[in-house]
Amino acid sequence: MPIVSIIAGLIAVVAAVVITYYVTVNNLKKDADSKIGNAENKAREIIDDALKNAEAKKKETLLEIKEESIKTKNELEKETKERRAELQRYEKRVLSKEEALDKRADVLEQRESKITVREEQIKQREIKVDELNSKRVQELERISGLTSEQAKEYLLKTVEDDVKHDTAKMIKELENQAKEEAGKKAREYVVTAIQKCAADHVAETTISVVQLPSDEMKGRIIGREGRNIRTLETMTGVELIIDDTPEAVVLSGFDPIRREVARIALEKLILDGRIHPARIEEMVEKAQRDVEAMIREEGEAAALEVGVHGIHPELLRLLGRMKFRTSYGQNALKHSIEVAQLSGLLAGEIGLDVRLAKRAGLLHDIGKSIDHDVEGSHIQIGVDLCRKYKESATVINAVESHHGDVEPETLIACIVQAADTISAARPGARRETLETYTNRLKQLEDIANQFKGVDKSFAIQAGREIRIMVVPEQVSDDDMVLMARDISKQIEFELEYPGQIKVNVIRESRVTDYAK
Repeated sequence: MPIVSIIAGLIAVVAAVVITYYVTVNNLKKDADSKIGNAENKAREIIDDALKNAEAKKKETLLEIKEESIKTKNELEKETKERRAELQRYEKRVLSKEEALDKRADVLEQRESKITVREEQIKQREIKVDELNSKRVQELERISGLTSEQAKEYLLKTVEDDVKHDTAKMIKELENQAKEEAGKKAREYVVTAIQKCAADHVAETTISVVQLPSDEMKGRIIGREGRNIRTLETMTGVELIIDDTPEAVVLSGFDPIRREVARIALEKLILDGRIHPARIEEMVEKAQRDVEAMIREEGEAAALEVGVHGIHPELLRLLGRMKFRTSYGQNALKHSIEVAQLSGLLAGEIGLDVRLAKRAGLLHDIGKSIDHDVEGSHIQIGVDLCRKYKESATVINAVESHHGDVEPETLIACIVQAADTISAARPGARRETLETYTNRLKQLEDIANQFKGVDKSFAIQAGREIRIMVVPEQVSDDDMVLMARDISKQIEFELEYPGQIKVNVIRESRVTDYAK
């Protein structure tokens, strides 16, 4: 019985579940159908509203398009009317101009007809004039006995002679006047330049004096068995003179740079107090660096002083070396600065490029900075340096021609020549006396005259060139080459002179005959 009751309970539960499921499904289906119906109704309403809105917007758009087209049409009609009116105005102007042109054409036709009549009259008159002229010429030829061509030649010759005479006379007067005025102007320019450039000159010597704190320092400088002084002389190439001069040591040497290095090194050693070979070597190296820095600064200061810019750094360094170079006792750097200033002043007076003239004047003696170390004259060395460091052709020609070795190609080169002469010739600028100068020229001529076959000799260019005239019957062309070489060697052996001397041997043959 319990089993039957359990089965019956289970059947009842299953039946209840099935019934509940079917009831639930039917309810859900009814809800879904009602929702779908509502959605379809809403969709229809939305579509109807959209159709109504689209129709309304369509009508509005059509109205706007119609209004816009009407507006555009009105504007086009207005613009067309304006253009028609403008064309009408243009048409009236063209018609008035055509009328004016027709009137002018009529006037021109009348004038042309009058001119044609006058031309015919003029042609007839010309024919009459030609006939009268030919008759006059024939009558003149008959009276004078000359043809027209002969008379023309005679007249031209007479006029030509008169014109040549007057022209020659005028040219001579103008040349004399130009020479007088040029001489006056040149003197004025030179005097003005000299007055504006008043540089001081100090005669350079070959010794330097170093002051000592006491005479005891002399013994320390000499060192044990002279090792200190030997080391200093060996390192610097300068002779130290320690004599009875109280509290002073004299440095003697012909190289100013070495002398300056020795002076600075000795002063540093005296201040330091430790004087021995190793310390001397160290101080000499420091002094060499100091002098190199001083050389660069001097070159830059010189360029800045004269207002020249853009010079290659190596040229500036070589320019600074010229502070320690002298020529006849005149400081080479001060001389170059003065030549630059004088060149600028002279260029300004005659309207040339002042900066270029100063640049050429500053670099004209640049070869003297290394002429003791390089073979050749300071002129050739300077030209090579300027070409190496891309200086202009004007500057190179000024350097090459400032002693007259070549012809100057520009006015600036001539100015540098004049400025160099002014600077060197000023009183006190150079230490060489007139007597020493004339003696050197006389010695040059004496050396040349002692050779066989020499007729005359002339020392020119301030002793930088000697010209030798030889007897052509005694000296052949081949002998001239040997003679020039022998004279050059003799001059090198007997004389001391700055730079180089050009030996110019000249052989001239003349043949004279007479026609009887």
